[in-house]
Amino acid sequence: MAKFDIIAATGCPTGIAHTFMAKEALEKAAAERGLTIKVETHGQVGVENELTKSEIAGAKAVVVAADKDVQAERFAGKPMVSVGVSKALSVEAAGKLIDRALAAKGDDTVAAAADVEDEVEEKESIGHVIYKHLMNGVSHMLVFVVAGGVLTAISFLWGITSFDSTAADYNSFAAMLKIIGGIAMNLMVPVLSAYIAESIGKRPALVPGFVAGMIAIQGLPVNADTGMIDAGGAGVGFGFLGGIVGGFLAGYVILLLEKVFSKIPASLNGLKAIFLYPLCSTAIVGLVMLGISGPMAAINQGMMDFLQSLGNSGPVILGLAIGCMCAFDMGGPVNKAAYATGTFLLGTALEAGVGTETYNFGTNFMAAVSAACIVPPLITTFAVIVGKKYFSQEDHDAGIVNLILGCTHITEGAIPFMTKNIWPVMPIMMLGSSIASILTIFFNVHDPAPHGGFLVLPVVENGPQWVLAILIGAVVGGILFVAFKKYDFEKNQKAAPAKPVEAPKAAAVEAPKAEAADFVKVENVFVAENFASRDEALSFVSNQAVKAGLADDADAVMNAFLAREAEGTTGMMEGFAIPHAKSDAITEAAVIVVKDDSGVTGWDTMDGAPVNVAIALLIPGAQAGTTHLKILSKVAEALMDEGFRATVKGSTDAAEIAKTINARLV
Repeated sequence: MAKFDIIAATGCPTGIAHTFMAKEALEKAAAERGLTIKVETHGQVGVENELTKSEIAGAKAVVVAADKDVQAERFAGKPMVSVGVSKALSVEAAGKLIDRALAAKGDDTVAAAADVEDEVEEKESIGHVIYKHLMNGVSHMLVFVVAGGVLTAISFLWGITSFDSTAADYNSFAAMLKIIGGIAMNLMVPVLSAYIAESIGKRPALVPGFVAGMIAIQGLPVNADTGMIDAGGAGVGFGFLGGIVGGFLAGYVILLLEKVFSKIPASLNGLKAIFLYPLCSTAIVGLVMLGISGPMAAINQGMMDFLQSLGNSGPVILGLAIGCMCAFDMGGPVNKAAYATGTFLLGTALEAGVGTETYNFGTNFMAAVSAACIVPPLITTFAVIVGKKYFSQEDHDAGIVNLILGCTHITEGAIPFMTKNIWPVMPIMMLGSSIASILTIFFNVHDPAPHGGFLVLPVVENGPQWVLAILIGAVVGGILFVAFKKYDFEKNQKAAPAKPVEAPKAAAVEAPKAEAADFVKVENVFVAENFASRDEALSFVSNQAVKAGLADDADAVMNAFLAREAEGTTGMMEGFAIPHAKSDAITEAAVIVVKDDSGVTGWDTMDGAPVNVAIALLIPGAQAGTTHLKILSKVAEALMDEGFRATVKGSTDAAEIAKTINARLV
């Protein structure tokens, strides 16, 4: 069985994009550090690349990047970092998480126990814990909403009242689709509640969670004649908000009961699971939910009135709010809040029925949310086509793929573009989405389907106007994005060092050969040095870079080294470090090697050992995304080779060390 240095688990509420983007970032970050990694993903299709018990036991550290329950109790006792999935979407951010996990301390005693569920080391913030439980419910709920909403919307193809046997456009097949869709939509709140509870209290919490959700949609039944509680009466539901409250209530009631029943003999564990937990938790949660039904219904109505008031304030205010929320983090918590609100209002709309004010507002709101989610990926598609020369080939390819993602209501494809330049790309995306939302509301578009993008156009009322609103938002955003990339491109062109005048074509052909054969020069390898600290070693390298004509400002190079160390240590394992400086003060890409057989202390390394060999990378600012990554990846790959490490660490011959490293840069 293979062993891995790092194991990780990723998961986002929808399980479509963030989950796998975090996986890729973690894998790349681990490769840069010469570490092996296995990443388990919790996507919409389930768990993939599942970690085994032996792999968990053999790992040095654990990274959990998830906004849903990934059974983190499996990793009890291991050095671990647990954060939201959005904290691991870039290679740089993922690298910091790996470094933190390796620096964390585990508990070997706890790790040896099979059934311990205590948290270890890096404690999650209360806010993230609550968000994670909530998103576990949302992720399970969304598939019911999508299935039910789309089926209901399809039934409208035969006529807006085709499900009604008394209507002129009645169709029995449409009626059956409406029934199926309605059942799925009605399960939305109970599933939300149940899986919030399950995230907190595990499987025993499912029963009270489902019951709480059902109470949330029907309220406290009261007899209309007597005014008293009556199982045959009718109540006022408190829907989506009630499901959230009920889910948290059910989960924490189970945790309370676990403590209350903790002194019951282990031989009666079966009795607890099958009888005590479901009976007591359902009774407690049910009574509390019925007791708060009146205030919760009032709060729910107040929230609806507030949203209605936003709509009454005009398309601009409501559309601006929706657009900014959807594009702010593109699939993150703010985006999900807007989308979840839209699905809740859509469910209420479909329940109210076609032609009602509630139906019109809910489907119009959903159309605005969908438009706002579709626009950001289309902005990138427009930009990479119109301003192709300002984008890398990788960005161009991603932008073309985003055409498909955007048209199918998947916003996350725009995230890599935004993370590279949050300012001004995020405001550009928010503006484009807001324009689309405002126009959608202004054009009186109604979307009875909660997902699917342009695939649900046949059921969208005023569909052509909806497409027009989205295209206007995408084009405006795309033009602004191209303008920014043009400015950024021209600025970098001016900052780039002048190219040789003579024989540029020959130089372009010969440069890679020189780089591979003699990138590390013998005169830039320093053996038998003695440094008191990490900073002294980096200062030595910075000054030698200026002496060798590789840089023109030692202080600027030193600051670049320290800035990188502040982001996360470059100390590796077994006495190696890969410090790297990216600066405009560096005039030529190069590697400087320093050796200190006694070891440099105070340099944070993954195994706590002092640094004996520092392979320092010097990269001009203009080559930060190309040469830098190429050299760094090759050096990191070389450090995985035991023979390479032994030769470099054991040799006192500068020529041999230079030759060994150069051979791995080919």
